[in-house]
This record gives sequence, C-alpha cells and structure tokens, in this order.
Amino acid sequence: MLWALIAFGALTRSADRALGALDSTPGGAFVQREGALIRIVEQKVSAGNRGIFDLDEFLSRPLYAHLAHLAEHGPRESPVWFHWDGGLIWIIGGSSFPKNLKQEPACAIGIVDWDVATGLNQHVGLRGRAEVVPFDAEKAKTIFRRYFGPDEQEWDGRFADVFTGELGLELIRFVPETVIMRDQSYNPTQWARQRRRSQPAAD
Repeated sequence: MLWALIAFGALTRSADRALGALDSTPGGAFVQREGALIRIVEQKVSAGNRGIFDLDEFLSRPLYAHLAHLAEHGPRESPVWFHWDGGLIWIIGGSSFPKNLKQEPACAIGIVDWDVATGLNQHVGLRGRAEVVPFDAEKAKTIFRRYFGPDEQEWDGRFADVFTGELGLELIRFVPETVIMRDQSYNPTQWARQRRRSQPAAD
C-alpha cells in the first residue's frame, strides 16, 4: 500500500504540473453551495475576450466524468455518468471503486466537453472527497435522466436491474473542495469542420 500511495502522489503531482501547479495558485474565490464550500482556484480562457463558461450549465451537460482514485494496486480512472445537484456530484457505484473510496476517499474528477467540428474545448477539474452511501433508486433515476431523457419507457431495458436493488449497488456522493475551469476552445480546420464528434478519423 505504501508504494501505491507514493505512486498516487506522483500521479497527482504530475497532473498538477500539467494543469499549471494548481495547489500553488494563491488565493482563489470561495463559493458556498448546498453541501459544500468550494474554492475556485482557476478560471481561464486561453484566447479571445469571451468570459468563462457557467459552471452549473457545464455540469448539467450529459458528459462523461472521469473519476481518479486510489485502488489496491495503484491509481485508477473510472469513466462514469453523474448528476450535479448544485453542490455535490452523485455517481452510481460500480463493482470495485466504491470499495476503493471507502479505503481512501480523497479523489479527483475531470470532465471535458470537446467537439472536433467546432473547436469547443472546455474542461472542469474537481478535487474533493467521496462518501459511499446506500443506494437510492430515485437518485439513480435522476442520473439516468441526464443521458436518456425524462421518458423512462424509452430507456434501454438492459439497465432495468440498476433500479431494483438486486445488483447491490451503492451511490457515491462527491463533495468538491477545489475546482478549475478552463476554456481552451480554438478555431477548427476545414477538415475538422466536416467531421462529427463520433466519426473516426480516416487512415
């Protein structure tokens, strides 16, 4: 476990350098949200005179979040769906990372919205602590509505057993402590404008 902690520390220090040594950023604005006091350590637009995007609007988009945490054999990253309630991030626990978070609740979440055709490139990074709480089917459905819409009759049937409790799932309540917001959007090339997000690149 000691070497895993060292490796996790090295990973986070490398991430800090890649993101501009966030922990060394002096000051930062605090915002009080329901359930959390969050320090915004960076808000940056790389080009142009536009303002930074709205955090709540960004976190309402149906994007994948990447949960970085410490596992038994070293750092791990788990792509997850999530729900932002204005102060906390809620995630449906999988088969392994809830156990990891019970052992070490300190973790980080990265979320990127990128579109090759438009040059949209926005990033939110959060650090905080995760709490593993009992499963709540209604909370889980709130998460699913972000990705499938409000009509449950249209949801893919393969996920039906998520809400029955038979899978023994748990919920993750992530309490953010710091956040960075970066808009690194750019002017796309003509080649990029003709492509769609999910379209693979040609050889």
